Amino acid sequence: MFPIRDHNPSGRTPYVTYALIVLNVVIFVSTWHLSASPRQLLAFYADYALVPVFLSQGDGFTGLLTSMFLHGGLAHLAGNMLFLFIFGDNMEDEMGHFGFLFFYLAAGIAAGLIHYLSAPYSNVPTVGASGAIAGVMGGYLLLYPRARIDIILILIVFFKIFPIPAWITLLIWFAMQLIGGVGSDPNGGGVAYWAHAGGFIAGIILTLPTFLRLGGTRFWHDNQFHPPHPEAQYSYTQVPRIRRK
Repeated sequence: MFPIRDHNPSGRTPYVTYALIVLNVVIFVSTWHLSASPRQLLAFYADYALVPVFLSQGDGFTGLLTSMFLHGGLAHLAGNMLFLFIFGDNMEDEMGHFGFLFFYLAAGIAAGLIHYLSAPYSNVPTVGASGAIAGVMGGYLLLYPRARIDIILILIVFFKIFPIPAWITLLIWFAMQLIGGVGSDPNGGGVAYWAHAGGFIAGIILTLPTFLRLGGTRFWHDNQFHPPHPEAQYSYTQVPRIRRK
């Protein structure tokens, strides 16, 4: 079960969101050849990924920024860019282009720092825009808790798209990160759960100035917790079951 789109159109062209997507894709394609050589890939990660033990040694701080533009595989990239595409345009619409860029980078750096605090002596390189995008999701939850998100549910051979409120989608995702973080070894490889959870919380905090500028809780109540403009309408299709003969 994962989101594929929202019903919350933006009022301006999200140039920064599109630019971030293009930049991430271009960097991924340009570094794809490194995957054929583990030695070259590790050397590249040593320079540009976030390696917590380097920070503990007083080095590698640039990785807090550069790591959020690297991805470990095509699925990693595609999933992150899909989430940025769904939620980024509305945040950019409210914050403005430069405000959103600052917000995105700040959320990503905060997520990296929280990941570092969870495992300060880990030598596992961390890459991905997930922490920054988690911040975008946290900010989206604060501003548009009842925006409708279309979810695709896949149960073996059964596919169905249906809308649910943003607060359900995003809080379930956040709970999954907390559960994953508690149940994982922070010094091991795999998903950086605490970076995701930390980025999500950082995103909520960093969105507070925008939320207050819009009127705070009055912004919620004036719009019944929905976005303050007409929602997009989609037609729903369902892939039928494949029955046994």
